[in-house]
Amino acid sequence: MNALLVDDDYFVVTALEKKIDWISLQIETVYTANNVAQAREILKRHPVEILISDIDMPQGSGLELLAWIREEKYNIQTIFLTNYADFNYAQKAIELQSFEYFLKPIEFDKLVLIIQKAVAKAKEQQKNEKAIQEGYFWQKNQAKIREHFWRELVNGSVSFPVKQDRIVHSIEEKNLRYRMTDTFQPLLINVFPYDGSLGKTDKGLFDFALLNVLYELFPHSFFSIETILEYKPYNWIAVLKWNEAPDTQTVEELCSAIIPKANQYLKSDACFTIALPGKLENIGQSIKTLLYMNDETVKCRNQTFRAESYGRRSQSDYVPPDLLRLEELLDRNEGAAFLEETSRYLKDRLNNNTLDISILSLFRLDIVQLIYSFLKTKSIQAHKLYTGRTNDQLLLNSLNSIEDMEEYFQYLVNTAMDCRDFAEQPQSVVEQIKLYIHTHCGDDLSRNHLAELVYLHPDYLARLFKKETGVPLGSYVIQARIAAAKHLLKTTQLSVFEVAKKVGYANYSYFSKLFKHEVGLSPNDYKKTPIEAIRR
Repeated sequence: MNALLVDDDYFVVTALEKKIDWISLQIETVYTANNVAQAREILKRHPVEILISDIDMPQGSGLELLAWIREEKYNIQTIFLTNYADFNYAQKAIELQSFEYFLKPIEFDKLVLIIQKAVAKAKEQQKNEKAIQEGYFWQKNQAKIREHFWRELVNGSVSFPVKQDRIVHSIEEKNLRYRMTDTFQPLLINVFPYDGSLGKTDKGLFDFALLNVLYELFPHSFFSIETILEYKPYNWIAVLKWNEAPDTQTVEELCSAIIPKANQYLKSDACFTIALPGKLENIGQSIKTLLYMNDETVKCRNQTFRAESYGRRSQSDYVPPDLLRLEELLDRNEGAAFLEETSRYLKDRLNNNTLDISILSLFRLDIVQLIYSFLKTKSIQAHKLYTGRTNDQLLLNSLNSIEDMEEYFQYLVNTAMDCRDFAEQPQSVVEQIKLYIHTHCGDDLSRNHLAELVYLHPDYLARLFKKETGVPLGSYVIQARIAAAKHLLKTTQLSVFEVAKKVGYANYSYFSKLFKHEVGLSPNDYKKTPIEAIRR
């Protein structure tokens, strides 16, 4: 398999040629060109399967090159590089069936994955062409047919196990070589991408890399992998077909070996749940149990579980932790000790098999209420403090695993402690409010809005402000606005009406009345009076 690099920038071509391990990507020869004309000549003389090209070049664009390739009916996977996130470029690239559209500067790790994906597609295309030539085109769709069969089983088993007659009908319809007595074993795979990993920035590439890891590390002489499919984000199901007597211990060891690879190469945590092996005739119930477990059990990252352990879980009601003890820790500002206690509670219940999603939800509710109550005693408005994308995302993820819940609690406690520390420094609070008032004279400066800025109760902020400054908060706002109005009246050509609007007064009459009360002159008289006369 060969590749062609096209870019008018010599240094880009050289970097691509030298920094990528082409041999490991199964690319035998790498050709280079600095313009479209050179690229065409190379394509006429040599077979090329992968093209990496700049779009914007002085002597013809990469899009023109791809259009020519399509006219000549070359089967080439094209990856475009460009400095510009231009919609028109992207739209044209899609129309010409380019493989990928990649923005510079080049992230080589990510580009390598894209090339791997392009190579895989090129190989699949070559295989399909060969299959067509040999008259065995049906082979092309076997993997997709199997995936469709298992996806139907998974989706159909969410509420009720798929019945045997429906499985038999599906096997016959899809011409699969399955017997109802064949032994299968489903596995559930949960992945938890780290911040900054491809799982958070480019899920398509992340999924491709994940499947590469799984298919590379799972193969075993005793079973075949029938399919690996994602049934909801970051939740995958693999189906093994046993050729020998099932050996769950072997599967468990393989799963445990994959976890550190996921940590290292995918920058992601993972956990596996292994269902009991069973005949195809009973597979609907096995999949339903696995999906139910996924929704109801609390996961621990980087561990492997057996489905039969779920049946041994002790059924118990929610018994809360020592809430008085936790309350005392918050009152004593011992946030770290508070978090240790919550983690200990979670792990104790997990070890005793008495922790499920419903109990975890009740525990989360108790902790949130405890922290909200603590903040209320400090006159901090928790519902204002815990808003925004970070809070929403951590709350949404908190039931995914023990570690996600611990991360959410850590965010709640650390945010509460930081806000409490700030609120206990009255001078800092007042200075922040004063600065905001002076820089936002034309904005909403109501007591409620100002209190939201520092997450305090409006009444508490008003008392604090007057205690520290000796001036009521409302009076200070008026003074700041009038001072800003005086400055504008003397230094700009704005009309009095325009000045009134700029300092937050839409009602001209009300502004004039306030101004005269504070300054002793109407705004018009003040604007006309020389500064020297005002000073005297």
